[in-house]
Amino acid sequence: MPKFVFVTGGVVSALGKGIASASIGYLLKSRGISVTLQKLDPYLNVDPGTMSPFQHGEVYVTDDGAETDLDLGHYERFIDRELGQINNITAGQIYDTIITKERRGDFLGGTVQVIPHVTNEIKERVAALAKDEDVDVVIVEIGGTVGDIESLPFMEAIRQMRLDLGIENTLFIHLTLVPYIKAAGELKTKPTQHSVRALRDIGIQPDILLCRTEHPLGDDVKRKIALFCNVEINAVIAARDVSSIYEVPLRFHADGLDDIVVSRLGLPQREPDLSSMETVVKRIYEPSHSVRIAVCGKYIELKDAYKSISEAFIHAGAENDTRVELEWVNVEDVETAGSTGSFLGECDGVLVPGGFGERGIEGKIMSVRHARENAVPYFGICLGMHCAVIEYARNVCGFEGAHSTEFVEGTPHPVISLLPEQEAVVNMGGTMRLGGYPCRLSPGSKAHEAYDETQVDERHRHRFEYNNDYRERLEASGLMSSGVYEQANLVEIVEIADHPWFVACQFHPEFKSRPGRAHPLFREFVRAALRRKLEREGKTGAEVDAQAAASRS
Repeated sequence: MPKFVFVTGGVVSALGKGIASASIGYLLKSRGISVTLQKLDPYLNVDPGTMSPFQHGEVYVTDDGAETDLDLGHYERFIDRELGQINNITAGQIYDTIITKERRGDFLGGTVQVIPHVTNEIKERVAALAKDEDVDVVIVEIGGTVGDIESLPFMEAIRQMRLDLGIENTLFIHLTLVPYIKAAGELKTKPTQHSVRALRDIGIQPDILLCRTEHPLGDDVKRKIALFCNVEINAVIAARDVSSIYEVPLRFHADGLDDIVVSRLGLPQREPDLSSMETVVKRIYEPSHSVRIAVCGKYIELKDAYKSISEAFIHAGAENDTRVELEWVNVEDVETAGSTGSFLGECDGVLVPGGFGERGIEGKIMSVRHARENAVPYFGICLGMHCAVIEYARNVCGFEGAHSTEFVEGTPHPVISLLPEQEAVVNMGGTMRLGGYPCRLSPGSKAHEAYDETQVDERHRHRFEYNNDYRERLEASGLMSSGVYEQANLVEIVEIADHPWFVACQFHPEFKSRPGRAHPLFREFVRAALRRKLEREGKTGAEVDAQAAASRS
């Protein structure tokens, strides 16, 4: 039976429970302990797939086609393990299952209640993960904050699990806030005390406290927290603000967090190997170069909407010894201005990410045109590929009015159209083309050069696709179809051969990027942007090429 670590949060949301959970997972893995993670989300949606990015941030997609919370992205990146549907459980899934059972007659003669039926279903989902994956430790993050009405059944379920499994097999870690009051010139522990009190009121005594703070926690502050929260002083761990999330596990280790975890759970006392993360952090903090990449999107007010893209750029920058400075460009502003020069003129690369809906589409298409006509490295993802195809069809092939049927059903040139299997779809939740699919790469293409493979598997999330009726004409005009899903003859990657670097893909490569192992397309895009910058400065790109050869070897 694996050990269980339950991570809760208090005071306010967005303290970083996902990063904390992922960091704990990384530290245990660095000691040779096998780990998996699970997120329990209290909201009543079955999954976040139908939620606006402004509501929930990015929807992270797994290989098995699950639409999940963005924290699963942190989990996969930190422990480098493929996760799936079973790793993200929502209250919507729990209640849907229970109501289905009730309608089927499973509870005939009984009253269906939160306790025991809801809590039992939650415990069964956690136990199912432990049974499904052969690991030493299961880390379970509870979404929301202590005191939320929605999270109470989940808190009760994990309280019961300690009784079921024993204190030697369970560990409660609570992330809380220790704010600095500038006027008083001191850290305040009362929010943490109240948060722990609320947790204890529902029967959970935390074993370890992670204290999110902007300033160092002195011994006097730690002693006070330990005294009032009934934890040992060495179990009061500072969760300091840092510039890079990849520094978090290193800080936790320096404060002894992983030592306490393995000791409390009776796990092997092996020394951790943190060298890979230390190398990544060093490269992030001490790069030799920098580039500016414009991210042309329509959800830029909430950076979490593009979380995996931001992280993929960090990984790619580290491998290129380059800091990637992201310029967040609102494509609606581009539309209003009627030109791209003031937004994109100083950028070394342009990325158009995914999205849904007509808002801002013309601004995205204008951004594509700027990159194509000015030989600026371009990277399109999902909708960014659609916009690339539309722009090329209009302005190179002369297909006036070319568009996607997602936005203009009666377009005279539907170069992007609905997937055939989507035509009869009525329900919106979980019905897109989701998850991993193979892609065959054309030899000699930039995509093939980047991957150094002839076939790859990538994750998808879309309903609309490149229209094969236009493929021959677009290819004849120079838009190469360099990646294809052969089973359904779907174009997955397009590129322009005589452009320095113009690649657009239907899938979401950001989901597979890892620290220390950047996604090939992001790595090569950043490399192309750096080469362009050096050439504009009158320098040679030989340094970039030599570094590329060294990284491949």
